Amino acid sequence: MGAMDGYDATTYGAAFADVYDEWYAGISDVAATVAVLTDLAEGGAVLELAVGTGRLAVPLAGRGVPVTGVDASRDMLARLAERDPDGEVTAVLGDMVDDLPDGPFTLAFIAYNSLFNLTGAERQQACFHAVAARLAGRGRFVVEAFVPDEPFRDGDDVSVRTLTADTVILSITRHRAADQSAHGQFVELTEAGGVRLRPWAIRYATTNQLDEWAAEAGFVLEHRWEDFTRTAFTADASRHVSVYRRAT
Repeated sequence: MGAMDGYDATTYGAAFADVYDEWYAGISDVAATVAVLTDLAEGGAVLELAVGTGRLAVPLAGRGVPVTGVDASRDMLARLAERDPDGEVTAVLGDMVDDLPDGPFTLAFIAYNSLFNLTGAERQQACFHAVAARLAGRGRFVVEAFVPDEPFRDGDDVSVRTLTADTVILSITRHRAADQSAHGQFVELTEAGGVRLRPWAIRYATTNQLDEWAAEAGFVLEHRWEDFTRTAFTADASRHVSVYRRAT
């Protein structure tokens, strides 16, 4: 991927930690997600990759589930600490491939699109192997992500995210079909604060690609839903929740 100069694993958190909960509060149904994850954990310990501000980890821990969350961003983990003053979630600063705690865990999960923050196919594939090594028995790995449009998109987009009397937020995106990548900037213009740039970058994958990597890591696909309300997955679904289970 032709990534942006200066962009690395910590950039996203530094750019979005202060607005993440506000901007993405409605990205999924937290109550439904936590209920399903609790069921899938079957009473065991849970590992969340890219835990972020604890949007899911904190309510999950509040149900008595032992939760460890990994994130590469100190800024995101600082927000998690504010949300979780009693430290119910065990927070680990690190990469979601190389720095995963040993476990064992009965369930690992990565919420909406965060797997795609690993901006290379090899790293995404390695993530499946790293998770498999930390699961107990026939433990599960849950991946929630969007379904890419096919054919993949190429070109640049500029759109308006927010327009008020004192704030303009523009979204600028570059799509590259050849490497299944998209990266861009939210450009925030305010009278009081001037210009703020919020960069992001993803490398997306199809469900078939995810299934291949899962199989290579020793997983089988146990369930695929459209979302955490267990809506049936169909060919025209724009998102998916894939539940992989270790074969042995």
